[in-house]
Amino acid sequence: MKKILRFLLGAVLLLFAYLYFGPYHFLLLAANKAFETGRDTAFLEDYAYFDNREVKAAAIAQPWPKHGQYNKIPLSEKISEEHEKYQSVAFLVIHQDSLLHESYYNGYGEDSKSNSFSMAKSYVSALLGKAIEEGKIESLDQKVGDFLPAYQTGLAANLTVGDLSSMASGLDWNEKYDLSINGMMEAYITPDLDKLMNSRKVTSAPGEGFVYLSGNTQLLGMVLTKALGQSLSSYFEEKFWQPMGAEETALWQLDSEENGMEKAYCCFASNAKDFARMGKLYKDHGRWNGEQLLDSAFIAKSVQPRFEESPEYGYGWWLTHYEGEKGFAMRGHLGQYVIVFPASDLMIVRLGHQQGPKKDRFGTQLFHDLIQEGFEMRNNVTQP
Repeated sequence: MKKILRFLLGAVLLLFAYLYFGPYHFLLLAANKAFETGRDTAFLEDYAYFDNREVKAAAIAQPWPKHGQYNKIPLSEKISEEHEKYQSVAFLVIHQDSLLHESYYNGYGEDSKSNSFSMAKSYVSALLGKAIEEGKIESLDQKVGDFLPAYQTGLAANLTVGDLSSMASGLDWNEKYDLSINGMMEAYITPDLDKLMNSRKVTSAPGEGFVYLSGNTQLLGMVLTKALGQSLSSYFEEKFWQPMGAEETALWQLDSEENGMEKAYCCFASNAKDFARMGKLYKDHGRWNGEQLLDSAFIAKSVQPRFEESPEYGYGWWLTHYEGEKGFAMRGHLGQYVIVFPASDLMIVRLGHQQGPKKDRFGTQLFHDLIQEGFEMRNNVTQP
């Protein structure tokens, strides 16, 4: 029995040493986070367990005005049941740039921060557009290898920043969101995102088709950091967050405390009303209070599909439709949504803990039901 116990103890110690010093060191970090939080995946409040960089609110905030029929149109029974079932924490309907409906749930309020998850990808795409506009990046066709030497040879030599934004990189990446051996979990836990991303390989020809990979946006964030000579947080604060009149200081999650790299593919902690601002900026072709914050031509390209066979995605934005009307959306893990229909001057924002089953390539059943609810509320507005 003693021999067996010694053998088992030795095996455990060897496994621990392999994990600690080997390529799967991140699993120990992940296990520690899981033990600390009691979760096996990312969650809305997890920014509190990581290092963050502040994105400061505007000196003069610009609150959303309330619609003349603010909260006078009741929610449908169907969407009310879904809010409860999928644990929504915030739901907004914004019509003609005014709050038509505003609800919060599960202890959340208008100022409560929650994790954007992949909605941040749309922010990074906007940063790319601004960097191109300012000449810091030549165009969507500029090579990633111009900024990252690890991507200068083989198939990677053909990889462009546009390929990263449109999810067409050919990158070797496992897009899974559980506590297992995969690129996504390692990126979420590692204290050195640059090292991780510079080790990834391009294994199929870039620019030939849409495959959604968070590693693409992380690479794009690294390119932008090099091109800008400043952090993503500071550039976003300067060019968008403050000019758009954000009411609350946001937090962008980092890989480590000292000189940390933003998790560009996710993890911007803010509230529903401030998340909605980027939707309004894109709805209004890049103009905010008469100032052109982002090139309208870049926005127009961003909200059109790059690949005919993948009509659900453009450059950093998901695409959708309702009864023939085109829309676009920021989307994140567990059902974080900012959905925009410019022709109807309508936006729908939902934040929550779950999203339910997928319906089609354009989104979950909840995603489609939220859109229907928004249009029904807009249609029930009585004219003065």
